[in-house]
This record gives sequence, C-alpha cells and structure tokens, in this order.
Amino acid sequence: MENTSRSCCMVTGCAGNVGSNLTKALLSQGFGVVGVDNFFSGLASNMIDFMDHPAFHFHKRSITEKDFMAELYEKYGALLAVFHLAAIISVPYSMDHAQETLEINCDASLSLHKLAKESGCGAFVFAGSAAEYGRPLSQPAREEDAGDPLSPYGLSKHLVSLAIEESGYGCSLRFFNIYGPTRSKPGPYDGVVRLFLNRTELGLAPTILGDGRQMRDFLFLGDAVRALLMGAGIPSGEPLRGVYNVGTGQGTSIEQLAHRVMRLAKMNGKPEYAPMRQGDIRFSVADNSKLKRDTKWTPDTRLDRGLPLTIEGMLKLRDPRTS
Repeated sequence: MENTSRSCCMVTGCAGNVGSNLTKALLSQGFGVVGVDNFFSGLASNMIDFMDHPAFHFHKRSITEKDFMAELYEKYGALLAVFHLAAIISVPYSMDHAQETLEINCDASLSLHKLAKESGCGAFVFAGSAAEYGRPLSQPAREEDAGDPLSPYGLSKHLVSLAIEESGYGCSLRFFNIYGPTRSKPGPYDGVVRLFLNRTELGLAPTILGDGRQMRDFLFLGDAVRALLMGAGIPSGEPLRGVYNVGTGQGTSIEQLAHRVMRLAKMNGKPEYAPMRQGDIRFSVADNSKLKRDTKWTPDTRLDRGLPLTIEGMLKLRDPRTS
C-alpha cells in the first residue's frame, strides 16, 4: 500500500472539465490525487497543468474494470475522499445507448461506492444530475421531488443517488447546468452555453431547440468545484451524507440565454429555432436551501458575470499568452 491514504483523494473523470478543475483545486490545497480517466469524453489536454505534479497519480483506465478499480483501492488504502465524476454525460447519447449508459453510470458507480465504503474511505462524493427530476415541475426542485427520469442518463444517476442515500454513506450532489471555460471542441452533445457560444463565435445565431421557454439553472464551474470540496468535508472535516441539489436557485429561459450570448457577441437579429430534443426537461431549477443550510455554500458567480468569464477563460485556454 502506498503511503498516501488520508492525504490523498481519488477523482474519476479527472480529464473532464469539472474533474480537471477539481483536481487542480485539490493539488493546490496540498492533497495528493489518484486520477482515473479513459478519455471517452475527457481530454488529455485538460491535465496539462498538473500531469507532472509529483502528488498526481494517473491511471488511464475505465471505471467499468471492477478488478482494476478494486486494485486501486487496495493500493492507495483508506483515501480521504473519492470524487466520482466519470460517466456518460449526455442525455441525447443515452437515448441511443441506454444499456451502455446504465452499465457505466449506474452499475460501475454502485461498485465504486461499495468499494469505497469497504475500504474505509473518508468520503464518497457522487456527481448526480438535475436530469433525475423527470416529473413535470413549475417551481424549484426539492431533493424529494426526484423521480420518473425522462432519459436513461437521468435514470442511471437517480438509481445511484437513491442507493447512496439509503446506505448512509457518501453524498450525491445533483448538479444543474454547469458551464465555464473548456478546452474541448464543440460537439453535438455539448451543453447549451457551449453550443451557443460556439455558434456566435462563428458569426451564426444560436439555435434553440423547442420554443425557448424551457427554464434552466446555470451553475458556474468554480461554484460546482467548491460544492464538491464541501461534499467531501473540505475544509470543514464533516463530509456530507445524502442527496443535495447544487444550483443557483435562479431560472433563465433558453431564449433569454440566447439573447444574452448574442449581446455579448454584439450580434443583431434573432436566434434560430429547431425541434425540441427527446428526453429534455421543461423546467429545471434547483431549490438549493438544503445545501446552503448544511454547508453555508452559496453560488458566487451569477450568469451575467459567468458568461464573460467563460468567454475570457476559453480565450486564455486557447492562447496562454492572453493571460
């Protein structure tokens, strides 16, 4: 067993946008990090800033490899915390790959949770999702409102959240729409903020799927990372248990978002419209009062500040000389 345990954390999905920023935050605070990623959606370039850090231990493997993951727990011992972010992260992809989504997001996650508990890890933090709220809602979602997800992605996350809550060990943080600077190239499964910014960068109007009245709760990347740390009890020393919403509590319609992005890009005209995607939720805004009560966490970055920060950050990631 390596002599890391209580000063070391595991981050699955460490090459993703959230995972890489979480890893940087942990390393900057003096923790060691065991990183796991198979680059299904993560990027090696996201790890440029810390790949050679002496306290970072990277394993290019899949979380579905149960024997290997068990070996990691055995090798590193009772870790301070396990942050489980690795997953198929796209609702549209899950609609076409339901079984694969359930195997990765649910079966592998339940296995990792069990291993963490048996290994005596101090905390287990699972990245849940607003997609767990499938029932029609017209007001901010409370944790107990979850159920009847509209997609295999939402179902896979919900089953793990339920298991974590029932076990009494670890927490599931139900993230709403996370956005922020990213090195990734835009693809068909990107979040709406990324897709809109890419369209306007090309001189094209954003394409809204549906009528644009869908409500979303947009959470800045830095606020999401702070919530993950608090979920593990960093720095409080008291890890969370159970399920918590992580969002701003403020709703923005997709149409409003499109117009904000166009104003930032100094574009005239109107957004374009296309048919709504299958599996999308109509109203998705968080009631974050439980997380605020138990951790004093509050979102620091409003959308009107987060969008310019996202644009500025993406320019810096492309050309470090601009920083």
